[in-house]
Amino acid sequence: MVVLVRPGLIPLEVGIVHRLFGTALDADDRPLYEVVTCAPEAGEIPTDTDFTLRVGRGPEALEDADTVIVPAAEDDYGPQERGRLDPRVRAALARIPADARVASICTGAFALAAAGLLTGRRATTHWKSCAELRALYPEIDVDPDVLHTEDGNVLTSAGVAAGIDLCLHMIRRDHGAEVANVVARRTVVPPHREGGQAQYIEHPVPEPGGASTAPARLYALEHLGEPLTLGELARRASMSVRTLSRRFKRETGVTPVQWLTHQRIQQACRLLERTDIPVDAIAARTGFGTGSAMRQHFRETLGVSPRAYRNTFRGTA
Repeated sequence: MVVLVRPGLIPLEVGIVHRLFGTALDADDRPLYEVVTCAPEAGEIPTDTDFTLRVGRGPEALEDADTVIVPAAEDDYGPQERGRLDPRVRAALARIPADARVASICTGAFALAAAGLLTGRRATTHWKSCAELRALYPEIDVDPDVLHTEDGNVLTSAGVAAGIDLCLHMIRRDHGAEVANVVARRTVVPPHREGGQAQYIEHPVPEPGGASTAPARLYALEHLGEPLTLGELARRASMSVRTLSRRFKRETGVTPVQWLTHQRIQQACRLLERTDIPVDAIAARTGFGTGSAMRQHFRETLGVSPRAYRNTFRGTA
């Protein structure tokens, strides 16, 4: 895995990649990724702060990369800069193998767009910049309402924190939910925020003294295997169904049904990875009811069947 940094880079975004992928370990505590950093030209690279980074590798590091991540840089900001790409950066991006996975963090999407890597694809960037990305590159399907996107072998994410979500998503895709959860616990970040969650949540935490849907969410997590209705969740939060639905979306960025389905899928993934419990029994235990219902949700959300997921990730944690 190679991180391509550019002049004016945001150090936090580079650190996110090294920290998360660097702490992904196999069952014998061996690193699952080799993460290296390169620049269009090796040497001292200015950041958007008062210090520089010395990068020892040049663009040749990209030629054998299986994954390339492009964080944001200072030149991404400001209409006078967007739509233009430093020829050295363009030449570096051209070295990436055609079958490599390519991802951007925040406004790093502008570099991918300028290089033609997002043409005809669904993508996102920081919510403040989505309208401009769409205006500059109308051939890109820009989605301003998500934390990250995945279109074939190209992934994009929203702001800095969404870069964490994207990295965990990639680890989960590569090595399963349990490995990603361990990385999240070590880093003390939430193990998973659904990629389709809204970027901008009106009230991510409840107002002081105000009612919250947290009691309903806690109850749901403790009773995933049971039939859960909006009426029951509303009673747990001491709200009407209408109020629960409205406040749930304001606090989490998704509807109660979307959130509940996601939690059930995550629990099913953990059971598929850790146990030999039959699929139908896992479906019953996680609230899907039947194996066929669980299979349908898995295909719609993960693109694979529960059996295929188990065969891929069983024993990798």
